[in-house]
Amino acid sequence: QVRLVESGGGSVQAGGSLRLSCVAAGYTFSSNCMGWFRQAPGKEREGVAAISTDGGRTYYVEAVRGRFTISRDNARNTLYLHMNSLNPEDTAMYFCAAKSTPRGCSASPLSSWSYNAWGQGTQVTVSS
Repeated sequence: QVRLVESGGGSVQAGGSLRLSCVAAGYTFSSNCMGWFRQAPGKEREGVAAISTDGGRTYYVEAVRGRFTISRDNARNTLYLHMNSLNPEDTAMYFCAAKSTPRGCSASPLSSWSYNAWGQGTQVTVSS
């Protein structure tokens, strides 16, 4: 049974930083493309970042490029999202997700429909 558990969310002031973690269990973590998504109240879920199985390729939505960094530790079955220079527009519930399709991150890495396992989310709130 696939299980993804996020942590690290919280409340910070604009300009601050947070590091989100996602621990995976129940499947071969290292064989899956992984992604971070976020959803703010009243808005659709948005792909934030994705990372290939070996960490060699990363993908970012333009709004976070240069501020957020996605990484993974396959030995620890853990996915990370380092978030710097946070602003109020980053306020959302953040979810990690696993993508086990044959093409992995090569196809639609930031599209939520292509992911087939999700965590429960961790809230990030940025105040101005």
